[in-house]
Amino acid sequence: MGKQETRVEVEIFGEYYILKGNEPEEYLRMLAQYVNKKIRQVITRNPRLGLSKAALLTALNIADELMKLQKEYDELAELLEMDRKAK
Repeated sequence: MGKQETRVEVEIFGEYYILKGNEPEEYLRMLAQYVNKKIRQVITRNPRLGLSKAALLTALNIADELMKLQKEYDELAELLEMDRKAK
């Protein structure tokens, strides 16, 4: 039997959304809190931005974080593989 879909209502920058996913409610809430924190950081630095532009900049910032972490992970994995082959 597969995982049951989780539904949770979250607030992101004063707007309410229903998130659905196969992860626990706590995880979905954590994601929403992270996005909320990141949007607030963008708005704090750029108070004249509307929500849609702030959301787009937030998405780009999070994508940048992800790409940098993925590159770091790939480099570490390559180092581990080289070390494993050397032994």
